[in-house]
Amino acid sequence: MPEPVTPVTFPPAFLWGAATSAYQIEGAVREDGRTPSIWDTFSHTPGKTAGGETGDIAVEHYHRYRDDVALMAELGLTAYRFSISWSRVQPTGRGPAVQRGLDFYRNLVDELLAHGIKPAVTLYHWDLPQELEDAGGWPERDTALRFAEYAQIVGDALGDRVEQWITLNEPWCSAFLGYGSGVHAPGRTDPVASLRAAHHLNLAHGLGTSALRATMPARNSVAVSLNSSVVRPLSQDPADLAAARRIDDLANGVFHGPMLHGAYPETLLAATSSVTDWSYVLDGDLAAINQPLDALGLNYYTPTLVSAAAASADGPRADGHGASSFSPWPGADDVAFHQTPGERTEMGWTIDPTGLHDLIMRYSGEAPGLPLYVTENGAAYDDKPDPDGRVHDPERIAYLHGHLSAVRRAITDGADVRGYYLWSLMDNFEWAYGYGKRFGAVYVDYATQARTPKSSALWYRQAARTGTLPPVTAAE
Repeated sequence: MPEPVTPVTFPPAFLWGAATSAYQIEGAVREDGRTPSIWDTFSHTPGKTAGGETGDIAVEHYHRYRDDVALMAELGLTAYRFSISWSRVQPTGRGPAVQRGLDFYRNLVDELLAHGIKPAVTLYHWDLPQELEDAGGWPERDTALRFAEYAQIVGDALGDRVEQWITLNEPWCSAFLGYGSGVHAPGRTDPVASLRAAHHLNLAHGLGTSALRATMPARNSVAVSLNSSVVRPLSQDPADLAAARRIDDLANGVFHGPMLHGAYPETLLAATSSVTDWSYVLDGDLAAINQPLDALGLNYYTPTLVSAAAASADGPRADGHGASSFSPWPGADDVAFHQTPGERTEMGWTIDPTGLHDLIMRYSGEAPGLPLYVTENGAAYDDKPDPDGRVHDPERIAYLHGHLSAVRRAITDGADVRGYYLWSLMDNFEWAYGYGKRFGAVYVDYATQARTPKSSALWYRQAARTGTLPPVTAAE
């Protein structure tokens, strides 16, 4: 007889969540005072997104949020992570708030609390008000100052009811895909601007953290969500190890260095010295950035495999967000990226739960004593309804089982992981990929906006309700 399988059971207080972002789901881009963000401009620029698709309508969450929250409750979610549209709240990125914009988020929070779902607010998920980009965007210091004002506005409005706060989502993408490779808004391709943007995003995080704490109850938690890469060398050759260190600094150290330790890695400064002199790091900046955090969010999808090379290797760039002839890795032109072996998702990303375990354990050591959350993890597949209208996605169930098992192993190994946010609650506008990539646990028929929970959503519901991972075959 086969050995009995030990159930994978989570601590009773573990949060079972799902995540979304404003531009990807809300729609209503011209309603109630909202003005364009950089993603409105970028998606309306010919050739920037698949099929010229935009987030103008998205999945109409702005008008359907009550039904969406009811669906979250049906799926057993205990937490929901969403982002605020800066240009819906503060249309020019400066000055007083538009109360109609804030009211949408007030109402959303009230609806979540009424259903027993814990809200987690992300202040910035890539949608900078276009007027701030016109003034220079993240490469300019003033944008960080504007962010602090915006953080105070939102903290004042929601801080009495929302306990979990995240300043920035994946600042690496904002800096290096937005200003380096140009595959994300605003689509600029300037390596110096990308490093300047990284620093001012760090500064925005620090100033925003201070602004939130000045206006909110002390019980509230302030965190940041980093898409820290699990960077692995192709071999143990010293040149490959050096290449991995170079990318680790650019992917990870550039943010966690100042945020967690109050300094940029010396190896990063040396490796990028031919690109920039870092003169925009002013006295007092690192202290402002290095605010004590209450938690740290980690986003993970796939590991990164690199080697030393004079030219591009056989795999795609490791940004995983689209092709570009411009590098998102300033000062690392001699590093080659390789496709990691194994099964892949519809994005072409290798499925490797060991990377999530490694990432959690790394940050358990980088920030001992700091609670951790997996604030994004998920997979895109080519989901389609069957003749009965049901959507079966056994690949996603297997993906979730593997990655949640990795989270549980990390907890067993001593990591203080307190929650998991599935990306994403439902299919939505997937940035430069338009609507062609489906990450949702809930299927959306974009023609009718009908929502249909996929098999993975039903599997996840069972996990959330029992605190134990069902077998991968338990889809119904």
